[in-house]
Amino acid sequence: MIRYTVRVHRSSEGPAKEEQLAHRIAAVATDPVEIDADVTEMIGNRIIDNAAVSVASLHRRPVVSARDQALRHPAIPGAAVVGLPRNVRSSPEWAAWANGVAVRELDFHDTYLAADYSHPGDNIPPVLAVAQHTGRTGHDLLRGIATGYEVQVALVRGICLHEHKIDHIAHLGPSAAAGIGTLLGLDTESTYQAVQQALHLTTTTRQSRKGEISTWKAYAPAFAGKVAVEAVDRAMRGEGAPSPAYEGEDGFIAYLLGGPGAEYTVELPAPGEAKRGILETYTKEHSAEYQSQALIDLARRLGPKIGDTTKVRSITLHTSHHTHHVIGTGSGDPQKMDPTASRETLDHSLPYIFAVALQDGEWHHERSYAPERAARPDTVELWHKISTVEDPEWTRRYHSTDPAVKAFGGRVVVELIDGTVIEDEIAMADAHPLGARPFTRPDYVAKLRDLADDVVSADEVDRFLGLVERLPDLSADEVRALTLTTLDPLGASGSEGIF
Repeated sequence: MIRYTVRVHRSSEGPAKEEQLAHRIAAVATDPVEIDADVTEMIGNRIIDNAAVSVASLHRRPVVSARDQALRHPAIPGAAVVGLPRNVRSSPEWAAWANGVAVRELDFHDTYLAADYSHPGDNIPPVLAVAQHTGRTGHDLLRGIATGYEVQVALVRGICLHEHKIDHIAHLGPSAAAGIGTLLGLDTESTYQAVQQALHLTTTTRQSRKGEISTWKAYAPAFAGKVAVEAVDRAMRGEGAPSPAYEGEDGFIAYLLGGPGAEYTVELPAPGEAKRGILETYTKEHSAEYQSQALIDLARRLGPKIGDTTKVRSITLHTSHHTHHVIGTGSGDPQKMDPTASRETLDHSLPYIFAVALQDGEWHHERSYAPERAARPDTVELWHKISTVEDPEWTRRYHSTDPAVKAFGGRVVVELIDGTVIEDEIAMADAHPLGARPFTRPDYVAKLRDLADDVVSADEVDRFLGLVERLPDLSADEVRALTLTTLDPLGASGSEGIF
């Protein structure tokens, strides 16, 4: 890996094009390295994972609306939209949009946490949509997805966005554009312009994940994927972008991040070095914000020890700065303690999540968020007894670059009314590669079969999994079929819009 320093430059001093971060990203995207076998396996896992969470969300209103919009933009050859018959094709940017919303709606797929947050699997819908529309093979698709993950991981590891209240899709637009550039075999110049365009158009605020969180939380990454497709299309037609997008004196770093004096270090593969970033990422066993995953597992473990939760006086979760301030009581969001809050808000309320997991001994993507579940009096009472505090040790572990030290858990102190104190801690979610039950291919397959039950036929699941098993060797026609169709093909919602 090569470490690059990224900073603001006055217009009169450069930097030279080849020294700009967007150009270095484009050079990585256009480096014709092959994909390692374990990376191929993991890409297959994440394609399965995305399919699982997509079919589980197909009847949810945001997904229906996005699919309805995609149906208004038919194209030949076009790309498939999950749930629809395979002969129904939409233009790739709109297929990326609809499929991206389906992937993100339940907050149930892969994650990478470092200096910033991300769901790298959001790269897959736009890359796959373009592959289907342009007739690319499974080998091409693998290379494109590997680049998307590589760039996403590098940017998330090196550049903190949330400190400046910029949403994490600002890293997704450039990574998806780079992935599409690899998929299509574009030259470095075209990919460079597409990366810059995608960055310029996907820098939005974190209000989408703050306060009363709306359905835009699922739409935002899909928007970044759609923008990436459109940016590549423009760049292929010879159109340029604001440049230098990262380092310019009126650019991204200067006015949206740390300012003219800020410096960031981004590590990217050296020429000829394999792209292995996907192996640093991890998926979710539970449909909830990743920083709650380990604590859900701990709650399930603590439930039998505590017993009757009406005997609890208080529960304090000692955890990292990020967890405390993003999904804990350190956020200052009253909505996180509101029984009438939206699913999107409850998904980002660690006190709520811990209370329900403690009482139920499980976490379910529908039952755990049901309005009647959130309003249950004994749950509300317990929920409001739970608080979070930042613990410097957990913050240190959160930011560690040593995989053996890095952790996303915390320590829980439960005080009962009779004075009894119960303590326990957990570092990693059970499904994490270093957790108690790391997810492997059979776990991803089981997740798909479980979430697809009553939505997709067993034969259709088998057909899809058979394609994933042969991913490197898929023909263009087989890549076009790499999307699940439901038992009852879905159509337009009948809802009203402009188009």
